[in-house]
Amino acid sequence: MSCLTSIIEPLRAANEIAERETFSWQLISETGSKVTSSAGVIFEPDVALSAKLDPAMIFLLSGPLSEFEAPRASNSVLRKLERTGAVLGGISGGVFPLVKSGVMEGYKCSVHWCYEAAFKSEFPEMLASGEVIVTDRRRYTASGAAAAFDLALQLIEERLGPDIALEVACWFQHPMMRGEGVEQRVPLKPSTDPALPDLVGRSIEMFVERLDEPRSVGDIAKALGVTPRQVERAFKKATGQSPSHYFRALRMNAARQLVLYSKDSTAQVAAAVGFSTTTPFVNHYRNAFGVTPKQDRGRINAFRVQGNMPLPST
Repeated sequence: MSCLTSIIEPLRAANEIAERETFSWQLISETGSKVTSSAGVIFEPDVALSAKLDPAMIFLLSGPLSEFEAPRASNSVLRKLERTGAVLGGISGGVFPLVKSGVMEGYKCSVHWCYEAAFKSEFPEMLASGEVIVTDRRRYTASGAAAAFDLALQLIEERLGPDIALEVACWFQHPMMRGEGVEQRVPLKPSTDPALPDLVGRSIEMFVERLDEPRSVGDIAKALGVTPRQVERAFKKATGQSPSHYFRALRMNAARQLVLYSKDSTAQVAAAVGFSTTTPFVNHYRNAFGVTPKQDRGRINAFRVQGNMPLPST
């Protein structure tokens, strides 16, 4: 719901400020039936996806696990719209069905940090970006609701100029107009924190490059030209933890993304974060989150059955 209103409301305000209808929109659902948002608010679409459509742009909004009821027919509609020149886009979890439709091959897209591990697992060949907005030729993607607002401001600036875009931002007290190239703020990647010592930041960056084949502290120290003891001391001073405990937490956070936002089996999730067998993985997962991967997924699925989606998990 937030993603939807965040891209529509700035366009509505721009029309009002400019005193002309530069932007118009329709709500589309796959079948034309009502859609219940994750907040429980019901939206009534204007048309079905199968209707005769001629949009300049079409954006998909959904959770990452959402699927079309009739994927073959619906994906065919999206591919037809692409062939006729429409800009196709996805906001937040909407990039998942967008990629599944087959229209994103060779294109770069913005992926919300909480879906990153699941996205890379499902679409390893895709060019995923941590930028808040990515426009790649006729493909526009935004990582979340605030990013959708930024994307709307970008569209307004392109069509009505920077003064009106700034006034729209001020109407909504949107504090910053973020353009392309701006990275998401990501709690799971503290190496982006400038307060961390350089040695700690570089160690983390090297570790997260390959979570499926995690490097030892000794390997990282050797690659950085320091001793393991230096790495240990730097981590203890900066984070209060040993590097091995810190790295394990990173692996568990990535694992939880896969548990909550992918359909990978426990064994597949374990392998993705560097465990050759499931038993130690499940034990570490339980220690980190108080439940097993199966219990965690089952608990979240219970919310989904009731029509609700969880908040992004850290």
